[in-house]
Amino acid sequence: QVQLVESGGGLVQPGGSLRLSCAASGSIFSINAMAWYRQAPGKQREMVAAITSGGGTHYADSVKGRFTISRDNAKNTVYLQMNSLKLEDTAIYYCYADLDDSTSWGQGTQVTVSS
Repeated sequence: QVQLVESGGGLVQPGGSLRLSCAASGSIFSINAMAWYRQAPGKQREMVAAITSGGGTHYADSVKGRFTISRDNAKNTVYLQMNSLKLEDTAIYYCYADLDDSTSWGQGTQVTVSS
């Protein structure tokens, strides 16, 4: 099993920045890819950004050019740098890991963009 713990959420004004962190522990050797998802009130959970074990990345169209996903293998941590935040980025952000034979989710961290 893999445990994921997110941190870094908070309240920020439009145009501001935040960096989310997701620390993985447990059977980290079984992680294939990791991603950030988000879920806004009344909406379905959606993929925001993903990164493969080889470092390949993929972004939702809504965040391209503003968000950057990265990973530090030495720290078993994945980051989501969020710049130029918009009101519509407000959501609970979840870390996700694709494992050899299962998946794992973090508990989520709240990001609120408000003036």
